[in-house]
Amino acid sequence: MRELILAIESSCDETSVAVIENGAHILSNIVASQIKSHQRFGGVVPEVASRHHVEQITLCIEEALAEAGVSVEELSAVAVTQGPGLVGALLIGISAAKAFAWAHDLPLIPVNHMAGHIYAARFVKPLEFPLMALLVSGGHTELVLMEEDGSFEIVGETRDDAAGEAYDKVGRVLGLPYPSGKEIDRLAHLGEDSYHFPRAMIHENNFDFSFSGLKSAFINLVHNAEQRGEVLSTEDLATSFQASVIDVLVTKTIRACQTYPVKQLIVAGGVAANQGLQQALEEAVASQLTDVDLLIPPLRLCGDNAAMIGAAAHVAFAKGELADMSLNAIPSLAFQSKTNE
Repeated sequence: MRELILAIESSCDETSVAVIENGAHILSNIVASQIKSHQRFGGVVPEVASRHHVEQITLCIEEALAEAGVSVEELSAVAVTQGPGLVGALLIGISAAKAFAWAHDLPLIPVNHMAGHIYAARFVKPLEFPLMALLVSGGHTELVLMEEDGSFEIVGETRDDAAGEAYDKVGRVLGLPYPSGKEIDRLAHLGEDSYHFPRAMIHENNFDFSFSGLKSAFINLVHNAEQRGEVLSTEDLATSFQASVIDVLVTKTIRACQTYPVKQLIVAGGVAANQGLQQALEEAVASQLTDVDLLIPPLRLCGDNAAMIGAAAHVAFAKGELADMSLNAIPSLAFQSKTNE
């Protein structure tokens, strides 16, 4: 039977609508980016993001259906990101999804944004359980164990800043345009690790992360150099910063996969697009986790998009996890499953 889910994602600064077939095939995946609007502020402005979502959401729905060649009558359900994210931005997507579902008498599926990032890997190959997922984004850095579809257990998480948040802050200190992660990654391949920033918690007997100390060390080094009139190498700064982040992420992830025997390791979230991180994980998995299959979604599916929401919704739909018209946004929505309730 052909299942077609119209999925909506509006948790931050991308308005996205997709049509997903049977949870694994992308018929359309429209993404309206707002990067240019937020660049002059050096980061996402929630009010600006919400206004853009209002302007784009209906257009994206129409374009997604047209590109997929699917009529409303053929749809099986509507899925939407419930959280985590910016409350105003989430509400635009949820309001649109509820209106569309009500008008066309379709089931409504609420989806956790972070679960969506993990399920983006379904478009690479089928998931095999148990698996470990390293979630790295602007707001999250966590290791998630999945024993089965729809089951999430956080075995490690950041105690302060997320990795992506540290990238954004360092980018602003270096005077790089927002979003700065891609440019830091590029510069990091041109310099040397000459500043040797701290690797917080790397040797501790847990799977948690901490990036606030690294961020402070970076800022202090740059500011002290400025006060002395000393010119530092931007390339070396980027290389040293990224080396610290990657060293910690890879070390903790490999250790987690050795502690919890898994078949697959999924890297997901915006920072998963980082070439340095991908290369380091590929080398570490090849040498230390020979029986583990590393899955990294293609670049277009690492950032926020509705296709990943549709993939996660397919699993939720099969489990009967539906919402009614009282569905509301939950900005700090956490993973909820049988494993960790």
